[in-house]
Amino acid sequence: MGHLVQRYDPTLVALSLAIAILASHCALDLTARVSAARRGHRLLWVLGGATAMGFGIWSMHFIGMLALQLPVPIWYRTGPLILSIVIAMLASGIALFVTSRDSLTPAVLAIAAAAMGAGIAGMHYVGMAAIAWPPSVHYHPGLWWLSIAIAVLVSGVALMLAFRLRERRVLWFPSRLAASVVMGLAIAGMHYTGMAAAQFPMPARGDGPSGPW
Repeated sequence: MGHLVQRYDPTLVALSLAIAILASHCALDLTARVSAARRGHRLLWVLGGATAMGFGIWSMHFIGMLALQLPVPIWYRTGPLILSIVIAMLASGIALFVTSRDSLTPAVLAIAAAAMGAGIAGMHYVGMAAIAWPPSVHYHPGLWWLSIAIAVLVSGVALMLAFRLRERRVLWFPSRLAASVVMGLAIAGMHYTGMAAAQFPMPARGDGPSGPW
């Protein structure tokens, strides 16, 4: 069975990269604000920051999905899309909670990176599962596992950078901007590796979308 030819809209790809960098900068800035907040207000900052970060990271991924162009219509289910947003917020909450701690040991960093990486990968693949048409998606095993590994590695780097830069409360300064670019490109790398792993079998003749549900 053949597979559908995949193409990408370069404008949407560029937009997804820009959003990834901005979301990374938002994450680094929120980490500094959560750390500086009084203990009584820290939970509120974590909840608010997780919502903002989660929507930012999810927006990058979904715009990257919208950049995908197939020779058939693409429809999405609402339920899995909402679930993917929730997963993104949970992963962001883990990041903010861990980086607001007084110390970050290698063991805590490794566990948090694994949890956050699983959350980011989960958000991506739950979002992919929201595709209602074409009717099935197959994944290249090697690229699938590579995308998971990148998600964990990106999470570890992001947590370490956020922890080290959290004392800087100035919104725009060179170290934070450079870290935002590195994190944004890494997040996008995970996304597009996951997209490269996806293979869409060509629908059987006579099949057609029955509705976006």
